[in-house]
Amino acid sequence: MTGSGAAPGSLADVERAAREALSPDVWDFVAGGSGGELTLAANRTALDRIALVPRALTGCTAASPGCTVLGEPWPMPAAVAPMAYQRLLHPEGEVAAARAAAATGVTYVISTMSSTPLDRITATGARTWFQLYWLRERARTADLVHRAEQAGCRALVLTVDVPVMGRRLRDARNGFALPGSVTAALLGDGPDSATAHTPDGTGSAVARHTSAVFDPGLGWQDIAWLRGITSLPLALKGVLSPDDARRAADAGVDLLVVSNHGGRQLDGAISSADALPAVTAAVAGRLPVLLDSGVRDGTDVLRALALGASGVLLGRPVLWGLAADGEAGVRTVLDQVRDELEHAMLLAGCPTPAHAPGLARRATEGL
Repeated sequence: MTGSGAAPGSLADVERAAREALSPDVWDFVAGGSGGELTLAANRTALDRIALVPRALTGCTAASPGCTVLGEPWPMPAAVAPMAYQRLLHPEGEVAAARAAAATGVTYVISTMSSTPLDRITATGARTWFQLYWLRERARTADLVHRAEQAGCRALVLTVDVPVMGRRLRDARNGFALPGSVTAALLGDGPDSATAHTPDGTGSAVARHTSAVFDPGLGWQDIAWLRGITSLPLALKGVLSPDDARRAADAGVDLLVVSNHGGRQLDGAISSADALPAVTAAVAGRLPVLLDSGVRDGTDVLRALALGASGVLLGRPVLWGLAADGEAGVRTVLDQVRDELEHAMLLAGCPTPAHAPGLARRATEGL
């Protein structure tokens, strides 16, 4: 795929090109999950169990995948998920991915663990949200929030499912460490900055760095504090429990992301697709809900919409495109997902995302 700009037959082709382009340890960092990777596999199995029930004789001659999320128009119900250290995959890293997002009108969520400074990413012209990890030093957390505001990010996405990093055995076996050219660019040169680059023979250097900088004590009281220091819309990413979803809505959170971190945190956790219906029912339309983890194509986006989500976050497929062909590769992925979604909607007799709820059945359910 590299340099060709040609559309692949499927995103599986992009995945194969990415695997060929990356070293085995970086591929494992991208592709791997935690523990025995049960939840990683369950994310895919759960989506594959969702059968779409097309509606016939609808008179639908065209499908329009555009929608509105947090008051802003999206060309399709999908955004780029926050993902760390994108310069591991391509020299331009986050900048290349954000340029592709800008070209397609897709919102790009910047990770706290970005390997590129904020201003270089927002200078691409992409619509950006900022994903926040809770740091041990509250002043550093507040500084990140204020820098995101000043850089023009439109929303704040607090990840709530990483009190500690999951046991990512592929990385531990590889003794995975960042090369010197790739850093956590937003965290500066604190005393912990060298940890991620220093293998010590005991496991993942990246995991040790995470343990050094993330605060495991994040609680509901901190949501109130966070709301008090920013006027940005606030999303919580990593919600799987209906009770947590109700509490978030009661706390004035603006959006939820149903996510198990792509199978990279608690192994054995419920799949995101299985958790989604109960979460959407719990909030009963009080706030939008996005699905993250396991989404691989446009049909998966329609499945998420049919289960009641307002949209999805696209994770690993974007990284595949970045590794395979930089900005052009990411644009190929985003364009293809939109084309696949539009085609699936038309075949399902679904003219807009608002018509999708109710199209889904579990494969074992009747009609």
